[in-house]
Amino acid sequence: MSDKFKGIYRNGTNRLIGYDYGSPNDYFITICVKGRIPVFGKITDSTMQLSPLGIQAENEWKKSISLRPDTNILMGEFVVMPDHFHAIITLGENQFNQQFSSNSMGIQSQNIGSIIRGFKAAVTTYARIKDIPFEWQSRYYDRIIRDETEYGNVEKYIRNNVKNWKP
Repeated sequence: MSDKFKGIYRNGTNRLIGYDYGSPNDYFITICVKGRIPVFGKITDSTMQLSPLGIQAENEWKKSISLRPDTNILMGEFVVMPDHFHAIITLGENQFNQQFSSNSMGIQSQNIGSIIRGFKAAVTTYARIKDIPFEWQSRYYDRIIRDETEYGNVEKYIRNNVKNWKP
């Protein structure tokens, strides 16, 4: 790449290199709205008041299990915030993750990336139909939850996110 484009395009990934994101595990996910615009609602007196788009985001997340019955998904704690979304999702053992498949930049299906992609697409489609100006950030944050203590800490963080909100 020429020096002209250095710093303009982000190459690489924030995924754990070599990790199979289709493998059974607990994952902490954060997805942000582009520009952190508060399109999902507002927090008043430590209560999240969802906008129509926020309600749709919550509903689309809840539908993830029924849309992928063969993926063995369990939904943990989640919260729709004014400008982002946090969730714990567990991928259980299923027919798609019986063999290790290293993380690659190819087509991804039946893994965390495909679940997030479907969720983001559904919320974006709703926003376009309703003519709501909205875009997601192009990427998302994930963390592989390593043990029960960390799982509990992430749950507590998500549960308290609205109460601790500082715009």
